[in-house]
Amino acid sequence: MTLPTEWEDDERMNFMFSEFKENREVNVTDWDSKMDFWSALIMRSCRQRGSVCINLKDLNETFRRKDRSPLGLPTVIQSMARGGKIQRESEFAASVDCGWVSWSVGLLLVKPLKWTFSTLLGGGGVPLEDSFVVIEIVKEKAAELLQLYRSSELSNCSIFSFQELCVLSSDICADESTLCMALLQLQKDKQVIVSLHEGEKIVKFCQAGQERVSPLNDVDIGIYQLQRSEKLLGERVEKLGREADRCKEETRNLLRKGKKSQALRCLRSQKRIEKRANNLFAKMESIRGILDRIAMSQTDKMVMQAYQTGVAALRLSLKDVSVERAESLVDQIQELCDTQDEVSRTISSGVNPADEDMDGLEEELKSLLEEGNPDSASVPADGVSSSEQILSVLPDVPRSPLNVVSDGLEAKLEQLKMSD
Repeated sequence: MTLPTEWEDDERMNFMFSEFKENREVNVTDWDSKMDFWSALIMRSCRQRGSVCINLKDLNETFRRKDRSPLGLPTVIQSMARGGKIQRESEFAASVDCGWVSWSVGLLLVKPLKWTFSTLLGGGGVPLEDSFVVIEIVKEKAAELLQLYRSSELSNCSIFSFQELCVLSSDICADESTLCMALLQLQKDKQVIVSLHEGEKIVKFCQAGQERVSPLNDVDIGIYQLQRSEKLLGERVEKLGREADRCKEETRNLLRKGKKSQALRCLRSQKRIEKRANNLFAKMESIRGILDRIAMSQTDKMVMQAYQTGVAALRLSLKDVSVERAESLVDQIQELCDTQDEVSRTISSGVNPADEDMDGLEEELKSLLEEGNPDSASVPADGVSSSEQILSVLPDVPRSPLNVVSDGLEAKLEQLKMSD
């Protein structure tokens, strides 16, 4: 175990290895400092050793330094128990399921629960060999075990034997006691059910997507028996296959030696063994087919439950909805849209002034025009001068060529110069 750096400080360790004062109020700082040191060191020791349980005897040996054991460890255990950080093994098991104690003989402390917390927290002291479960560590181990199961090949089976789980968890659980504590915590969290069937411990895990494990029923027992039969048949088929190979090899050796009659007997034995293996293999395939059908039926059941939930939710959401009401709403929407279109057309058409107003405006415009141009040509009565009327007052355009004498123009130009 990795020890803290201050472990080599003799002065500091002399203080840590001393007993606690009877009254914490005498020196609260020293008391709490020593308590925090040992509590953290116990937790670190458990994690590094992969253990979820502690007892005073092992702690004295683990933390022994220069032939001295810490004198305050009983007080530390009492304080951790008082704070709910640890719990006695038997009490931890009984708080989950008393049936566990019966099949965990040799793993858990099967003693009368007469030594309760009232005794523990009193002045009676802590027995050296009484074992305690570290609650935080066992929860971590339980979560690790559940994750290991869900990522393994066993996740395809909801129920299997305790021995199979022991093999699976050998890398994360130091011993069976640690595994049992983790299973107890998972059963407390409703993630696992452990039961006895024909003297064999079987474990059922909660499947992915489920909040808690379903109770163990006859279907689960039947599936477990089929799985066990499949496994046994597979082992027998494998064993017969090895025997058949051995007979075949022996037949070849006898033929090489010229012992034809003995080789014939070996060949007959090989054929009988192969026939038995084929029969067992056919039975195993039948069992596999049944297991596949059961798995499909469970999937169908899950889908049906999902359908039922969906139908119930849909029915609830459509509780106040009907076809008549939908048609009425659509009609109202269409009517409102038509009304809005009519309003828009009316607004866009603008306001047209009355005819009499237009006549008055034209008369006023005419009078203003006459006042501003008194010498101008008269405007027709209708108030509009056409292009023909304007052309009629102009002189006619000359149609013959103009006889302009250039000499006369020059003479006149000279006169104008002389006059200047």
